[in-house]
Amino acid sequence: MPVEQLRGRQIGRVLIKMGKLKRSQVQEALDIQKKQRGPIGAILVELGYISEEDLTLALAAQNGMERVELGKLDIGPEVIALLTAQMAQTYRVIGFEYDADKKRLSLAMDNPDNFVATDDLRTLLGYEILPYICKADELQASLDRYYSDDDQDSITNLIDELGDDAGLSKFQGRGDSIDLQDLKELSESNPVKKLLNLVLLQAIKDKAADIHFEPFEEEFKMRYRIDGVLYDMVPPPKHVALAISSRIKVMANLDIAERRLPQDGRIELQVAGNPVDLRVSILPTMFGESVVLRILDRGAVSLDLDKLGMMDDELKIFRQLIRKPNGVVINTGPTGSGKTTTLYAALAELNKPEEKIITAEDPVEYDIDGLVQCQIRTDLGFTFAKALRSFLRQDPDIILVGEVRDLETAQISVQSALTGHLVFTTLHTNDAPSTIARLVDLGLEPFLITATLEAVVAQRLVRRICANCKADFVPTEDQLFQLAMTPEELGDRRFCYGKGCDYCNNTGYKGRLALYEIMAMNDALRGLIMDHASTTVLKREAQKAGMRTLRESGLIAIFNGYTSLDEVVKETISES
Repeated sequence: MPVEQLRGRQIGRVLIKMGKLKRSQVQEALDIQKKQRGPIGAILVELGYISEEDLTLALAAQNGMERVELGKLDIGPEVIALLTAQMAQTYRVIGFEYDADKKRLSLAMDNPDNFVATDDLRTLLGYEILPYICKADELQASLDRYYSDDDQDSITNLIDELGDDAGLSKFQGRGDSIDLQDLKELSESNPVKKLLNLVLLQAIKDKAADIHFEPFEEEFKMRYRIDGVLYDMVPPPKHVALAISSRIKVMANLDIAERRLPQDGRIELQVAGNPVDLRVSILPTMFGESVVLRILDRGAVSLDLDKLGMMDDELKIFRQLIRKPNGVVINTGPTGSGKTTTLYAALAELNKPEEKIITAEDPVEYDIDGLVQCQIRTDLGFTFAKALRSFLRQDPDIILVGEVRDLETAQISVQSALTGHLVFTTLHTNDAPSTIARLVDLGLEPFLITATLEAVVAQRLVRRICANCKADFVPTEDQLFQLAMTPEELGDRRFCYGKGCDYCNNTGYKGRLALYEIMAMNDALRGLIMDHASTTVLKREAQKAGMRTLRESGLIAIFNGYTSLDEVVKETISES
């Protein structure tokens, strides 16, 4: 029976039409399903009436997918070349037929529910995807046969291919004299698609935070940021800069013809089952468009307070703070210090059906089920202050304000706390005590600060020493001097560092760890704020009350072997 006639039918009916089952067997499985629940397909397999392969073919037919026998096909190299080895292996698919006129690629897969592959490859390649079902062993054999040479799709080889591509070379030195049709042709270049897709998949695999494509007078650079540090990749030929930026614009649904103004967009993918958001930022420069892709891999970020790096006593204080009935909790630190992740982890823990949580963010970095999240649009007049005013009419229990940038936002945040709401927000200051001076500089009255502020949490991110190549060393007196320590204070404690290995790309570091400084408010601090005390006095009092500074947190992390002396010196300020 043609597959079209089986599309959308019940699985039992499909299997009967395929000649795999009798009606009585389907009825028996349905009776069992009423008692023990569960998918009828799994019950039929358990009864031994059908095989797993029969079920897969039936599910494919139910989705309208034809079967293809890969073992009988000899796929041409031009079709194989449309997918990189990494893409084929990541999505477990293989292209076997391509219609250039209709831009339609026929893909074989062994899982009829692999909708992610069809959706992502449609975005990455720009083709119409026609899915087919095949046997798992046939797919693996074809992947081994056609993509056995792992090096054939290395970034270096693809860049060599780009340099030799006559279609791209003709655009060299054209500058601004390129019409829309040529731009479209550039964005559809197959070598460019392959390079971009390989760079994307490699960056996601290496847990990079950003990918940078930067045009300069004499070269075009590709870099990506891992654990806060930028690394150079093999640079492609300068003349492909326009082709890469055009391809990214197409993927992000941006205006391909606009090259004079900045543009921002978003690309959504599912890589190896993880949802990945790519935030696209395009900035015109003297030598072309600089493109930055920020990778928000929701599968890689752990929104779990226990995994952020807080010590037990800090975790206990922080959990008490986020469960206050009302008040303001401020998270402070420079850009990229992990403030958003800490606050999201707090909201994830508080995210219960009985709590209404609203956030105002710029941009919304992670979509979290159960939270009402709003994207700030300053170009349309939808500012943090305007969002906050609207929030109060939405009857929230907890509010997250992405950032306090002005007095109006600060005042409404404080008013929200005074009217019984718990408010989380962020500021950019060097440490927790200096946040008070920043709020006063914004124009906030000290009595409002003391009435509403519950705590300030300052933080920094330091790189973790790679567990695979960690080694002990005894620091020199000069290194100890950087930490304001003496050899006597060090005692018999040893420091650690990473030697560098394949696991950490020879950097000596793998992953990052947050250092925290929590200034919880008390009566003494509130009195000092009312008396306009200096930041130094506030800091001294907070330390007396038990606050551990960022440098002290860093020292503990060094002594525990989590991070290196260099990282702590770089990210924290000496107490002396």
